[in-house]
Amino acid sequence: MKRLPSLLLFAACGCATAFAADVPAHKPLPYAQCIQTDKINEWHIVDKRTALVRTGPYRYAVHLKADCPRLGIGVPGFLLHASESGKVAGGNRICGDLGETVAARDQPPCAISSVEPIDEASFERMRKHAARHGSGAEMPPAR
Repeated sequence: MKRLPSLLLFAACGCATAFAADVPAHKPLPYAQCIQTDKINEWHIVDKRTALVRTGPYRYAVHLKADCPRLGIGVPGFLLHASESGKVAGGNRICGDLGETVAARDQPPCAISSVEPIDEASFERMRKHAARHGSGAEMPPAR
């Protein structure tokens, strides 16, 4: 009977390892390459888990951990929030780090899984399929 608990433990560890292998590891952007929230010119909601952001000549794809269906609805429709540690380092940057979120009016925050810089052609191609759009003029002032 001692084999059964050992086998169950081994099976559970195997499942956890298999699951962990399916989840891509993300690496936050270096601080100098992060989204500066006070410099956002435009944003686009591509789907429930993807948003695009442009800050001057820089373009980013923001990927979310779960569906965020009301993102982009209302004013403000797109609010990026730094993690607690990010606020200490300079709270107006989003790098794709743990604890960073995006929200819209009357919607709970949605966790950001990663942020990646993208080229202009990719931005334009994805932007054409966006369901909602906005500009930096809708953003609250940086604190």
